[in-house]
Amino acid sequence: MTSRILIIEDEADLAATMAYSLGREGFAASTADTGARALELVHAGGPVPDLILLDLNLPDMSGTEVCRRLRAESRTRSVPIVMVTARSDEIDRVVGFEVGADDYVTKPFSMRELLLRIRAVLRRAHPGEAPATPSERATATAQPGEQVLDVGRLKIDPGAHKVWVDGKQVHLTALEFRLLQTFVERQGRVQTRDHLLSDVWGIDAEITTRTVDTHVKRLRDKLGAAGTYIETIRGVGYRFQLEPDES
Repeated sequence: MTSRILIIEDEADLAATMAYSLGREGFAASTADTGARALELVHAGGPVPDLILLDLNLPDMSGTEVCRRLRAESRTRSVPIVMVTARSDEIDRVVGFEVGADDYVTKPFSMRELLLRIRAVLRRAHPGEAPATPSERATATAQPGEQVLDVGRLKIDPGAHKVWVDGKQVHLTALEFRLLQTFVERQGRVQTRDHLLSDVWGIDAEITTRTVDTHVKRLRDKLGAAGTYIETIRGVGYRFQLEPDES
């Protein structure tokens, strides 16, 4: 199945180059040169993009505001978003992840790097629908025999990136799924915010940030009754535990 990618970029030449390169790789690419046009396209009632490439410096509104609006709508809440921007400061990356981005690519970049990032994000969000390139297949590590996990009220299918709470499926973004999977794999062990930023987001942060807190809150809200499994350890971080510590 052809993956649909929306490019939100006001530099016409760059947008055209990206669309052409993505088309050669088998993707169906469309473009929008303003935030308003992009929001109009995704809410027009047609097919929702499988992934969005989002520039932060748009002429009518910031890319972070576009990201916030996309995450606030049920129709686009789970669509993977890759921010593509000239802003390379760590604080900009942190803010990008905080508002809901799944990955962050800084300009200038090679199309090869961008394609690798796109395929990686699509594989996490839509397992089986984004085939790897030959070079990726040659270097990929197989993950055979991943089993469905029953963890308290949760049922987790790592291979399909699906989660159920009390038998009802919960739709998580690729990043939220990685966060939950990290918690479950390290059940009973305290995870500091720095460790989570490094292991889940890929950020070696030396700054104070609410990125983890924001995403943990969203994850808890989506998990509903199972959200209580994620405990806040005041002043340290978080711990996933089926029976909260009463001490």
